[in-house]
Amino acid sequence: MLSKLVPVVGNVCESNLGLEGEFADMVVKDVDVIVNSAANTTFDERTAYVNGQRQGRIWEKPFSMGDSIASENFVSETSSTFIPTLDVEKEIELALKSKEASADIQEATQKLKELGLERAKKYGWQDTYVFTKAMGEMVIDSMRGDVPVVIIRPSVIESTCKEPFPGWMEGNRMMDPVVLYYGKGQLTGFLADPNGILDVVPADMVVNATLAAIARHGTLQKPDINVYQIASSVVNPLIFQDLARLIYEHYNSSPHLDSKGRPINVPSMKLFSSMEDFSEQLWRDAIQRSGLSPMASNSNGKLSQKLEVICRKSVEQAKYLAKIYEPYTFYSGRFDNSNTERLMEMMCEEEKKEFGFDVGSIDWKDYITNVHIPGLKRHVMKGRGMAT
Repeated sequence: MLSKLVPVVGNVCESNLGLEGEFADMVVKDVDVIVNSAANTTFDERTAYVNGQRQGRIWEKPFSMGDSIASENFVSETSSTFIPTLDVEKEIELALKSKEASADIQEATQKLKELGLERAKKYGWQDTYVFTKAMGEMVIDSMRGDVPVVIIRPSVIESTCKEPFPGWMEGNRMMDPVVLYYGKGQLTGFLADPNGILDVVPADMVVNATLAAIARHGTLQKPDINVYQIASSVVNPLIFQDLARLIYEHYNSSPHLDSKGRPINVPSMKLFSSMEDFSEQLWRDAIQRSGLSPMASNSNGKLSQKLEVICRKSVEQAKYLAKIYEPYTFYSGRFDNSNTERLMEMMCEEEKKEFGFDVGSIDWKDYITNVHIPGLKRHVMKGRGMAT
């Protein structure tokens, strides 16, 4: 593998990817497939989740210039509300003007975050992450010419199912901070629709599906654009209340250890349908962890200043996390993966065994309790809080 790797210096923000002439010529001559997986996954910064606030079954269909979720949802003929056509070039110009008008970098960053969120919601996307991904699809489709393009839309990517070994991951993924806070006794529940679905896929299945799509389309040389959604919400839904139960069962049998090596007992994970109920529970938990009962805090008029700061910081941190994830923990869209299933059917049995991505075959109980959380403890927590 090392003999085949040729590292080059470049910049995806520049013309010709910032490649020097000889390397650009080499790419044109020798490269058959280009895989771009660069992304910033911070939801409040400037996946399948290009689909915004769509509801119901979401098809594997590419975005074209001018498309928007808001215009799709605009069905009332008598309403006087005007939904403008999304113009990517104008959105870029608007962002540049806002940046130029700012006095310093910090102000510019904050203004761009606010502007991005405002523009995203205007056109039917919940945050700038999904908004810019959708615009990226539009730009690619409009500029690809006769170049065949494959778009892979994974949902929430979590730890590997099998390769390179079960449970491997790097860093906290979407649901992992909640899982860790809960296991440490710092969170007794979360803001989520109990009957809602968390669309999760293991990382190695996403990689395998990408490789299969490359093998399928990289040799055909047809100037098509094909979309593959690697998702579980239609073929193998993971319901939030079932997930909460599985997480509780894991920590009940394999508890996290505190700094003194004692097992941390956790209650059944609660799911809250409103931010108000969740906030009240957070405050009760914070007071309990501080060592003061609600009655004692009321009789004193207020908590001591130091304890109040600690409690408030803990509550605000959890509320911030819940606010970011709310569009996803109450998401009613379900990702169709018919194209992905057809792609899998084209593979021979040996290929399916070696490069499998049958999301429908995942046993969620086994994956969550025996693969994912142990992998989270081992690779993210580096064994901290685990029995030796």
